[in-house]
Amino acid sequence: MRYIKRFIPNFYLFLVLVFIYLPIAVLIIYSFNNLPKSFIWGGFTLDNYKSLFQGSDGSGILDSLLMTLKVAAIASVASTAFAVLASLGIAYLNKKLASIVMNLTYIPNVMPDLVTGISFMLLFAFLGVRKGEFTLIMAHIALCVPFAILSISPKIKQLDRSLAEAAMDLGATRMQTLRLVIIPEIMPGILSSLLLTFTLSIDDYLISNFNVDSSIQTLPMMIYSMAKLGVNPKMNALTTLIFAAVLVLMVLSNLSSIKRKNKGAKL
Repeated sequence: MRYIKRFIPNFYLFLVLVFIYLPIAVLIIYSFNNLPKSFIWGGFTLDNYKSLFQGSDGSGILDSLLMTLKVAAIASVASTAFAVLASLGIAYLNKKLASIVMNLTYIPNVMPDLVTGISFMLLFAFLGVRKGEFTLIMAHIALCVPFAILSISPKIKQLDRSLAEAAMDLGATRMQTLRLVIIPEIMPGILSSLLLTFTLSIDDYLISNFNVDSSIQTLPMMIYSMAKLGVNPKMNALTTLIFAAVLVLMVLSNLSSIKRKNKGAKL
C-alpha cells in the first residue's frame, strides 16, 4: 500500500511532464529533419536553421524577429519601470485603498486578450492615432504592466521601510535612496518582471494583430501566416531557438537568485 501511495503521485507527475514537454521535444527533433514539411524522419540536417536567414522568406522572418525583440525589450523595460513606481505608491497607501488598487490591477490579468486588443484598437481610432509601431509598443506596455506589478509588489511588501528612512536621515536624496537602497533590495522581483513581461510580449498575437497595420508583422503573426500553408521546417527551427533563448534566460535568472541567497546567508 505504501508503494502504491508513492507510485500514484509520481506517475501523475510523469504524465503531466510528458503532456507539457513532449510536443516541445517533437518540435525540437523535427527542426533538424531533412525532409521539409513532413513528419517522416529523413536524416539530420542544419539546413532549416541556415535557411532562416537566407533568401526572401528568411529575410522576412529575420525582420519579424527583430521587430518582435525590439517591441518586447521596450515593453518589458517600460512596464517594469512603471511597475516599480506604482508598487512603491501602492505600498504607502492605506490598506483599504491599496486593496482596491490591487484588485483593479488583477482585472487586466484575467481579461481575454481579444477584449484588450479590440479595446486598444478602438481607443487609438478614437484618438486618431495611426496604427503602427507606436501603437504596437503602447498596447504591449499596457498588457505587461499588471503582470509586472504582481511580480514586484510582493518584494516591495517584504522591504524594510526603515532602510529607506535611515538612508534619507543620513543625507541621501529620494532618488539616491531609490537607486542605492530600494532597487537593490527588490532586484529579484525586477528580474522576474523583466523575464515575464519579455516573454509575454514575444508570445502575444491577438493584441498585436489588432493594433498594427499590414506593413509590420511580429513573429507570432508571421508564424500564424506560415502555419496556414502547413508544417514549415523553418517554423520548427525558429520556435526551437526561441525556446532555447527563454530557457537560457530562466537559468541565468535562477542562478542570479541563488547567488544572492548565498551572499545573504554568508552575511
